[in-house]
Amino acid sequence: MYQFQGSEPLLPPVPPRPEGAVRREWRRLRDHSAAAGILSRPLFGTLPLRRWVPQDVHSVLDYVGGAALAVVGSASGDSTAKAAGWALGGAAIGVSLFTDYRLSLTKLIPIEAHELADYAYGLGAILAPFVLGYAKRSPVAAALHVLLGVKVLAASLVTDYRCQTGMHLGGELATDPEGIGA
Repeated sequence: MYQFQGSEPLLPPVPPRPEGAVRREWRRLRDHSAAAGILSRPLFGTLPLRRWVPQDVHSVLDYVGGAALAVVGSASGDSTAKAAGWALGGAAIGVSLFTDYRLSLTKLIPIEAHELADYAYGLGAILAPFVLGYAKRSPVAAALHVLLGVKVLAASLVTDYRCQTGMHLGGELATDPEGIGA
């Protein structure tokens, strides 16, 4: 409304540089605002650690970890290790495909149930070589299953879980990010 018109002519504004695809995706992965999704409820009423891993990074880790569990089991010569790898990897990928977050096919599983499933199959991957008895027969597969299980547990403890539709473990829809976990 008020413009100063001095002796110099006004220059047109410089248009912003177009944002590249890699930079845009990196910015989206680091997004912790409400646009990134609705915060999940704290597990057991409190968050155990600072949640610094973005949900989308965790989603990619879910798919990669599930595939790795299946591949490690298949690569071993032991049929029990193979079955355990396929069961654990299939569970990880299956839960991820149906969880209420951005990188899933459909949003059927609440994000809190996904977090519990992460802990369950992480512990399952750690315990499977010893409970099922293939730790001595196939030590490489056993070691990799244990390492992948530890990775799942560590990533789950520090993931900033966020849902997209507001579906929570109790079944109610909550879309106000301020009211969740307050």
